[in-house]
Amino acid sequence: MYTFSNKLRLGSFIAMGLGFIFLVIGFVSAPSTVEEAKAMVAVHDDGHGGGHAEAADAHGVAEGHGAEAAHGDEHDASHDEHLLHQLQNRPWSALYVAAFFFFMIALGVLAFYAIQRAAQAGWSPLLFRVMEGITAYLVPGGIIVFVILLLSVLHMNHMFVWMDADTVASDKLLQGKAGYLNPTFFLIRAAIFLGGWIFYRQYSRKLSLAQDESDDNSNFVKNFRWSAAFLVFYLISESMMSWDWIMSLDPHWFSTLFGWYLFASMFVSGITVIAMVTVYLKSKGYLEQVNDSHIHDLAKFMFGISIFWTYLWFSQFMLIWYANIPEEVTYYIARFQDYKLPFFGMLVLNFVFPLLVLMNSDYKRVNWFVIMTGIVVLFGHYLDIFNMVMPATVGDQWYIGFPEIGGILFFGGLFVYWVFTALTKAPLQPKRNPFIEESTHFHY
Repeated sequence: MYTFSNKLRLGSFIAMGLGFIFLVIGFVSAPSTVEEAKAMVAVHDDGHGGGHAEAADAHGVAEGHGAEAAHGDEHDASHDEHLLHQLQNRPWSALYVAAFFFFMIALGVLAFYAIQRAAQAGWSPLLFRVMEGITAYLVPGGIIVFVILLLSVLHMNHMFVWMDADTVASDKLLQGKAGYLNPTFFLIRAAIFLGGWIFYRQYSRKLSLAQDESDDNSNFVKNFRWSAAFLVFYLISESMMSWDWIMSLDPHWFSTLFGWYLFASMFVSGITVIAMVTVYLKSKGYLEQVNDSHIHDLAKFMFGISIFWTYLWFSQFMLIWYANIPEEVTYYIARFQDYKLPFFGMLVLNFVFPLLVLMNSDYKRVNWFVIMTGIVVLFGHYLDIFNMVMPATVGDQWYIGFPEIGGILFFGGLFVYWVFTALTKAPLQPKRNPFIEESTHFHY
């Protein structure tokens, strides 16, 4: 049975405490008036200034979609209000990016776990308890994300511009999407998604533990059937979630590849965390049966899904850029103009780095190398979510400060605390999984 070390527990509490303080500072520092917003821009101007009007058009924010026809005082007032909303969105957006990032790690692990169950994989049962521990975060992480979405519906922020009735009233495109993009239906869908994901996780975990105490394989067979059925629900719900929670931040933009693209990001992030937690537990004397071949296979998945992510990224980018349709291409123009470092840095971290360091088969068996690679990959996919959310919500008024660092610290600490607490609730090695012997003697 795993014992949660006091040092790790203390570290997670310190991270949560510091993160909470930084987030509070970020929210308190947000401007409440146009004058405060202008003063803040003057202080924090880092060379992006002068592009607010262009950003309003590029990001699809509807207050100024007819900006070319508006001049004088009316235009200035619209510009100033838009700037105020961007700065007020910044702590909310930083909170949302971090909350969604750590939640999507658990959701990616859940998909990988269900695939292993449905495929009846022989190599991975020794890692099931690790996966079940990580997916335990779905409950607190999902609740927090839902609360943020609920507060958005209650107009506590301006991240989702289609939630503003006045904006919809002056925007024909949003009026055409109102049947799907309306606050009530939005929250109902979110509740269905979260309920289905959490139900499967809890029920599959129950069957997994029951199998250890059973004298037959009935619980294993039930888990196989539920996992196969869940994957159908997951593929549908994950795509719709990506449209709702991320893509609708840019309500004038769409991509038919976006669901798969987000899935690839969460999938490789989840597998990376499985590898890192497994290596950590082995370093502490647990999971003695896990060998270098298990780590090697996890690292192979890290490498392979990184290439798959790159394929989807390029496919989405190339088709939109080549077609040059204004409603679509502005998504990338905004990121090229205002997010050069995080945008192109993300490509290096998520494609070039894994390609170079994980190509060698021997490196996949070196534990410290897998940890180092995992940290870089996770940071790269945090930037991926950052690039999805921030341009739509804060425009060019972004920089790394208290709310961004606070979000990572708080949710990172909460994630570590919740996952490693869950790992203490059951033995780390399943007893009666029919494939446990195959997993124990697995060698690549």
